[in-house]
Amino acid sequence: MMLELSHGDEWLPICDDSVLTPGRGMAALLPDGRQVALFRDRSGRLYAIGNRDPFTGAQVLSRGLIGSAAGRPFVASPLLKQRFDLETGRCLDDEEVSVAVFPVRTRELVPVS
Repeated sequence: MMLELSHGDEWLPICDDSVLTPGRGMAALLPDGRQVALFRDRSGRLYAIGNRDPFTGAQVLSRGLIGSAAGRPFVASPLLKQRFDLETGRCLDDEEVSVAVFPVRTRELVPVS
C-alpha cells in the first residue's frame, strides 16, 4: 500500500506504508521544501504533521516519542519535550502554538501490465 499525503489540491505518494514502524516517526520532504513528520501509532492509525518544532526551529518532530494524554495522540518534541496533538497539531503545553496537519491515506497500487 502506498502512503499518500494531501498537499494543496493533490495527493502526493510518499512511501510504501510498510516502512513506517508503529510507535516511531519518519520525515519526508515536500515539493515546496517543507518537511512533514509521518507516524503510525501502535493501533495502525497514520498521522502527518509539520516536522519543524516551532519552539526551536529544528526539523525534529519525526524523532519524537508518541503517546497519548486524555485519549489524544501526541508526539513529544525530542528537544524541549512540548507535546503536539497528532490530529489537530495543537501544542498541548502552550495553546498559542501549533504545527500544520496533513491528511494521509493509503492506496493500493495497481500493477501496470
